[in-house]
Amino acid sequence: MAAGIPSEEAGLDAELLARHVLGWDRATLLARAADEPPDGFAAAYEAVLERRGRREPVAYITGHQEFWGRDFLVGRGVLIPRPESELLVEEALDYARGRGRQEPLCIADVGTGSGCLAISLALELPQAAVHATDISADALAIARRNASRLGAPVRFHHGSMLAGVVPPVDLIVCNPPYITASDHRTLQPEVREYEPATALVGGDDGLEAVRLMLEAAGAALRPDGRLLMEIGYGQADAVRRLVADAPALVLLRIRPDLQGTPRAVVAARGPVTTATTASE
Repeated sequence: MAAGIPSEEAGLDAELLARHVLGWDRATLLARAADEPPDGFAAAYEAVLERRGRREPVAYITGHQEFWGRDFLVGRGVLIPRPESELLVEEALDYARGRGRQEPLCIADVGTGSGCLAISLALELPQAAVHATDISADALAIARRNASRLGAPVRFHHGSMLAGVVPPVDLIVCNPPYITASDHRTLQPEVREYEPATALVGGDDGLEAVRLMLEAAGAALRPDGRLLMEIGYGQADAVRRLVADAPALVLLRIRPDLQGTPRAVVAARGPVTTATTASE
């Protein structure tokens, strides 16, 4: 099953796909490793290995991806959730818990995809009113299924940016398309050939959606509200300049991911309170 896949990754994928076909967890697979495989296993397993050999992502083959400790349905119409995006959930929860006022939050997830951000926040902050938007009807269909499966009361809107969301908003989270058009052509096949380009490519410089998000956030956030936005490798300096040029927003920090890459933009709608500034 190598097909250009590193050997260690190929081994892990093979085991995960075997468990997927069998419907077993890892403990069951280890306990029954010496058993004869059930009827039909060989053919079904060969079929999923062939798909992986064509570099289809494992998450699309299984139809599932974990995010924030929960199982999300995924498919070709949505970006596969990444661990880096969990930084936005962490920052959102920190903001919610550190606010001075106690009224329920109004939260908007722009470009929701699978719904992983909106649903995670709706479940962690059950008093909040959580909205999610996406330009893709296919993505919204998957997000709605995830919300239903996980019992998350998210309000979904079909459209770009904050379409359907009535301001003011306390908190906006967004994982915009931020890969440049040229870089997209060089990505590994799992991303380039399978994941939706509309969720990945942010124009020639990768910042088209970022600019739109900054403008929309400046108009929709209430004073001292937050914009939490994921960005790509090498974009931190450009984003700092863009936020500095946004008259309504103040950059508080850009938080790095586990690899040290500046990843999560934390910006506030001015004026920022003294208490908030000290805690940030």
